[in-house]
Amino acid sequence: MRKLNFRRRAHLRTYSRGAALTAAGLALALTAFPAQAHEGTGLAGGFASGFVHPLKGLDHMLAMVSVGIWGAFLGRPLIYLLPMVFPGAMAFGAGVAMAGVQLPPVELGIALSVVLLGAAILLAARLPVAVACAIVGLFALFHGYSHGAELPSAADPVGYSAGFVLSTGLLHVAGIGLGVFKAWPAGVTALRAAGGVIAAFGIWFLYGAMVA
Repeated sequence: MRKLNFRRRAHLRTYSRGAALTAAGLALALTAFPAQAHEGTGLAGGFASGFVHPLKGLDHMLAMVSVGIWGAFLGRPLIYLLPMVFPGAMAFGAGVAMAGVQLPPVELGIALSVVLLGAAILLAARLPVAVACAIVGLFALFHGYSHGAELPSAADPVGYSAGFVLSTGLLHVAGIGLGVFKAWPAGVTALRAAGGVIAAFGIWFLYGAMVA
């Protein structure tokens, strides 16, 4: 009986930590909530502008949170690797954009990232470490490219990049916090259903990018 109570207390502590992480991440994410993350241009400043920019749209937020949730589903080492690969590849994509290198339609890539990451959660897809990292890194390239292309000439590029990379990392943490619910069967069902909703939003974004 004591062992059972100890396990219950441990589960409650884990749940509380996850809920706290989730609340913190969502509080940041909900500071602004337009339909797309990449509509605003001409942002002034450096770090602060970069930090706020990823929080200004649903497409970016859903992709970032999805990376955390999917990593939580996959467990070690991907629960750590995916949130590390994404910001790194995103920063590289921003550098590519600032260098003037052209990529395929970026908005399509961003929309597809929401669709496929949501589908990965819905299906609880388990992929090899290298494949999962490659997929997340490719999507991050498109998100980073969009941020880099929108970087205003008057802004501090280093500060701006550091801001949006940190903000993205916090959104990953929010997703990992939500992943705590996979410890319970009902939580797994809820998370997979959330993945379906995310994928549906991605299809909406994809349609918008195709008709724009």
